[in-house]
Amino acid sequence: MAKLDAGTTLRRLRNRYRLVVMNDDTYEEVVTFHLSRLSVYIGMSTIIVVLVSFTVGLVVFTPLKYYIPGYGSARIGREYRELKYLTDSLEKEVFEQAQYIQSVKSVLDGSVELKRDTTKLELPPDEYDNK
Repeated sequence: MAKLDAGTTLRRLRNRYRLVVMNDDTYEEVVTFHLSRLSVYIGMSTIIVVLVSFTVGLVVFTPLKYYIPGYGSARIGREYRELKYLTDSLEKEVFEQAQYIQSVKSVLDGSVELKRDTTKLELPPDEYDNK
């Protein structure tokens, strides 16, 4: 394969071509463009850069950014954490209240088995008992 040197590549980029848009029925030339490969590359690159810039600007400077996953303001994150802590504490309190109510119900039903402490305590003599 023949190796291309920089002069021929640059010359090919600058070669001029004609793009003709014709009416298919009458063969009338509607529009004619004189283009080179270099102008087509530059034009396409410009269009891509403009579209990307427009899309980024639209996302950054409008409320659309809040629809991007993982993006949010610090206020929303702080509120989320506060709500999580509040929910956890409320869940704990509801669980403890349910346990308390269950204990009261079992005492009222008489289904609690009481274990009596029958160990004898050795108490020191009280000085007021002798008088």
